Amino acid sequence: MRAPLHDQEIACQQVLVEDSSVFSIQWSVFPACLATELSPETLLSRYLSYIRRCTISIIRPCMMPTGVEFRLFGTRLSLISFLPTVTEGTSVALRICGGLLVQPRQCERGEMRFGVEEQPEGIRVSVVLSDYCPLLLGSSSPSTLRRWFYRITQAAIHRLVTVRFLILLHRELTGAKATIKVVNVTVRDGRPT
Repeated sequence: MRAPLHDQEIACQQVLVEDSSVFSIQWSVFPACLATELSPETLLSRYLSYIRRCTISIIRPCMMPTGVEFRLFGTRLSLISFLPTVTEGTSVALRICGGLLVQPRQCERGEMRFGVEEQPEGIRVSVVLSDYCPLLLGSSSPSTLRRWFYRITQAAIHRLVTVRFLILLHRELTGAKATIKVVNVTVRDGRPT
């Protein structure tokens, strides 16, 4: 017998804020009964495993005492490097500290945050990238061509990967496929990417 079909709404926003750093958020509300199965730490762990699987091990997240690195293939080349995780309330943060995809003068900025927060309608699961300065943009005043190139490559890939992660996580935890609806939301002001 087939599991019943559910609805899953995924909220998204990706913008360049005033200083040309990236703000990206994706979230979905999961059934409240999953509260005991989800924590910010398990969300992060599942995300890192998912990145390895969905990229066919081209990107290999490596957890070390010094932090987390998204390494290219089996090399020591880190696409993006993070300091060790910091737990803050209902989220865990990875603060950016370098990598090939980060502007060299902006390595000490930005973070990726994984949140699991109880709400009246269920459990809000979120992935937020903020204050990130991608190398593809080049500077705090990127050209139109650089913004366009970033938008159709790295920004599009990040959104696709994160939305797909939330879909698969929901399916794994509920045991049911869902009718997916992706909605654009406004959390911060900025230029859409």
